[in-house]
Amino acid sequence: MQRAADRDDAALQELVRERVAAAGTSFYWAMRILPPSRRNAMFAVYAFCREVDDIADEPAPAEAKRTRLAEWRAEIDALYAGAPRHMLAKALLRPVAEYGLRRQDFLAVIDGMEMDAVGDIRAPSLAELDLYCARVASAVGHLSVRIFGDASAAADQVAESLGRALQLTNILRDLAEDARRGRLYLPRELLAKHGLDALDPLRVLAHPALPLVCRDLAAICSAHYDGAARAMAQCSRRAMRPAAIMQAVYRATFDRLVAADWRDPVRPVRTPTPVKLWLAVRHGLF
Repeated sequence: MQRAADRDDAALQELVRERVAAAGTSFYWAMRILPPSRRNAMFAVYAFCREVDDIADEPAPAEAKRTRLAEWRAEIDALYAGAPRHMLAKALLRPVAEYGLRRQDFLAVIDGMEMDAVGDIRAPSLAELDLYCARVASAVGHLSVRIFGDASAAADQVAESLGRALQLTNILRDLAEDARRGRLYLPRELLAKHGLDALDPLRVLAHPALPLVCRDLAAICSAHYDGAARAMAQCSRRAMRPAAIMQAVYRATFDRLVAADWRDPVRPVRTPTPVKLWLAVRHGLF
């Protein structure tokens, strides 16, 4: 007879899996190649990230967002004390214990979401943008590589470099979507270099020098992809298969963005699903 605790755990895992699947991201398919325990751990981390990201993006006063993110910091403390209260934090109990996930990485993710929550980000400095990417992306990478099965220094470098590359790809892809939210992640130094002194996101998108700014940021992004590839070559190939899939899928999108040269930033640039699936199979099996 199935114990109540087992039933509760199974229900919790299904709740997390459904939340991840509903997001419709390439992340879901990249993680499907993992063994069940590692896959469930990654889904729990992703569900946590979605939860705090939704707080940052919701149409609520900044103070209300701060309060909810502070509640999540307290929840992470409770998680590491072995007594989480939130359902998604409960789903993290086993991954934290099994894979040595670090409290500092969860807190860094929350800190990154707070950067979005307290006010619309507009033309941050290069240093501020790098800090933002480190918090919302590379911190997730540090959690991920431990779940994948490689906690080496090289794996942590994959997290640092690939996290930044993926986040910068998102920024270069989502210029129009971010602008509609009043956000502009293009760094002020690159805007100034090409004569853009306006901070209004929609005006920046319409400026003829936009492709020049994006090319410069794309060069930074490309360097991070290269750094991730070098670090990944020093890691366990089997452990890094999910990271290799994510890198391949995002790099395909990045290459399409570079080819389109941001001539029409409102027009979506996406990698077709069949290509994503082919990349997943290629990098998941070999």
